[in-house]
Amino acid sequence: MESPFDLDQRDAYERWRDAKLARHPRQAQDLIVDVADPRALSEGERQALLQRCATANMAIYRSPVQGEDKDIPRRMAAQLGLHRLDANWLADEDGISPIAVAAQVGDRPAFIPYTNRPIKWHTDGYYHPPSRQIRAMVLHCVRAASAGGENALMDHEMAYITMRDANPDWVRAFMASDAMTIPERMDEDGVARAEQTGPVFSVDETRGALHMRYTARTRSIQWKDDPATRAAVAFLEHVLYTDGPHVFRLRLAPGMGLVCNNVLHDRAGFVHDPRQPRLLYRARYLDRIYGD
Repeated sequence: MESPFDLDQRDAYERWRDAKLARHPRQAQDLIVDVADPRALSEGERQALLQRCATANMAIYRSPVQGEDKDIPRRMAAQLGLHRLDANWLADEDGISPIAVAAQVGDRPAFIPYTNRPIKWHTDGYYHPPSRQIRAMVLHCVRAASAGGENALMDHEMAYITMRDANPDWVRAFMASDAMTIPERMDEDGVARAEQTGPVFSVDETRGALHMRYTARTRSIQWKDDPATRAAVAFLEHVLYTDGPHVFRLRLAPGMGLVCNNVLHDRAGFVHDPRQPRLLYRARYLDRIYGD
C-alpha cells in the first residue's frame, strides 16, 4: 500500500508533500469559518470546517453563540463525526473538561491547564496508551482572559514535512517504538497511570493517517538516549519556538472554538480575574475528523 509516511516511498511522499504545501493556509485568519450556531451547522458551514481540517488538520469557528453551554462543543463535534469522547479523570462527569483556574481543592490545581501559567508545546493525551489515542478535540471559548491566553498552533503534518525534508533520519528516530517514555504517575494509592513508551509519529493502520504524540516539557519525560533522537528533539524545539511560517497564533474570543486532529499547540500565560475568570470547554475524542 502506498503511503507518504513510509520512508522508503520517496515518490509518494513528494507528491503528498507538494500537494499539502500548495493547499496549506498561510495565516491563522485562513482557518476561520463564521457560523451562525455551532450546535446546528448549515451544510456549507460544515463543509468549510471539514475542508480546513482536510488541508490543515484544524479549523477555527467564530459564532455569536455565547454562554456556559457544554452542548456547544459536544454537538459541534458530533456534526464532524466525533462521538467517542475520552472521559479523562480530570474531566467533569459528562467527559468535558472546564479549562479554568481551579479552586485550591481536589486534584486539578496540581495540573497546569487548570492554572493561569503558560503551557508548553504538546499534543493532548501524549501519556495515554495506544488504545486511548486522542485523535481529535474541540476547544470552545466561553470567556477569554482580560489579557493573555493566546494559543499557538502547528499542523503536525507540517512538522513531519519540516523534519523529513531536513533529515529523514530524524523522522525515523521519532517513529521508533521506544522514542519517548512518559514515566508512571503515582498517587497515595500507588500507580495512578502506568508508564507509557511509544513513538512520536505513528500511522493509523486502517486509514493511513499520521498521528503525533509529543510534549516539550522537560520533567516527567524520558527521550531515547541516542544521537538521532536527541538531534530530532532539538530540531523540533527550534522549529516550534522560533515561530516558523507554519506556526499560527491567535486568541480565542467568546463564541470561538478550535476543532482539530490533535495538532501541536501551546498556551500563553494569562491574567486571572476571579470576577470574570477565563473559561474554555475541552472535549477530547478517540475519533478523527475526516474532511473531503
